[in-house]
Amino acid sequence: MSGVWTGRTRRRGLWVGVATSALLAVAAVASMSAAAAVPLAAAATPTTPPAAYPNPGVITGDTGAHDPSIVKTPAGGYLAAYTGDNLLLKTSSDRRAFRNAGAVFPGGAAWTLPYTGGGRNLWAPDISYRNGRYHLYYSASTFGSNHSAIFLATSTTGASGSWTSQGLVIESNTADDYNAIDPNLVVDAQGRWFLSFGSFWSGIKLIALNPATGKRSDGTIRAIAGRNGGAIEAPYIFRHGSYYYLWVSFDLCCRGASSTYRIMVGRSAGVTGPYVDRNGTAMTAGGGTQLLATHGGIHGPGHQAVFADTDSEVLVYHYYANSGAAYLGINLIGYDQAGWPFVY
Repeated sequence: MSGVWTGRTRRRGLWVGVATSALLAVAAVASMSAAAAVPLAAAATPTTPPAAYPNPGVITGDTGAHDPSIVKTPAGGYLAAYTGDNLLLKTSSDRRAFRNAGAVFPGGAAWTLPYTGGGRNLWAPDISYRNGRYHLYYSASTFGSNHSAIFLATSTTGASGSWTSQGLVIESNTADDYNAIDPNLVVDAQGRWFLSFGSFWSGIKLIALNPATGKRSDGTIRAIAGRNGGAIEAPYIFRHGSYYYLWVSFDLCCRGASSTYRIMVGRSAGVTGPYVDRNGTAMTAGGGTQLLATHGGIHGPGHQAVFADTDSEVLVYHYYANSGAAYLGINLIGYDQAGWPFVY
């Protein structure tokens, strides 16, 4: 599969450079005019998409991030998790000012080393709060390999060092036609738990989970999206109204300002699919409606997550500045008259 992976110098080694280059790019990002940036809150949700892709909403503080996921905490603040050594955390009280909050596993995660080649860089965490605990699904792998694994950790506080490993959820190996990375937990309207995941190879998959354990409840692996081996990853399923929306990233991340990541979406009446785009094309046949792509100094937006807040549904993602550094992006989500999402 090396031909598939030539562009995927992926996420992980990036963070050594991001921590340094982020400092160099802060001035450039801060110089975006307030008039050009989208506010983080709005009085009423619009139903007409903007004429052009919006810039990320203005955020401050520690804004470097890659593969971000954010959850609203019971106290009303925000907890973000993102790719980095032993997984990294940020907190915010207002969804605008963020500060670094340490590592999920400050003492390391020895159980992941067989999949990371001994490295500490862990990928693409998915964070949520359910049944009185934070649930964190995350992946361990190496560049270009599908010898990968998704693990689960839980915590009652979400603080650095408070997380308990709940073990392996699913793994993939070279004999498999899928890649067990980029997890996302979704709970459907009937209270059933599912985990979507996948990257390149045969595409995006879905497995059922036991809500009591957060682990697999059966051996079925469902295919829900794919590009015939092409660049698709980072699934996120979010229910709005009577539809489940499958958000994915097409094309290539991790090339700094040359990244071609773009955010796509399809929807289905059921969580297991079939998902189709606005034109009716099945996402298993490469379908997807584009929501956000490179524009101006915002390069390769992707690895998106969605959560509901008091003012709006919120899109979270990373993007690259002209310097090549990766930053946290946040925008709000609206829906047009046909029920298709857009960002503003």
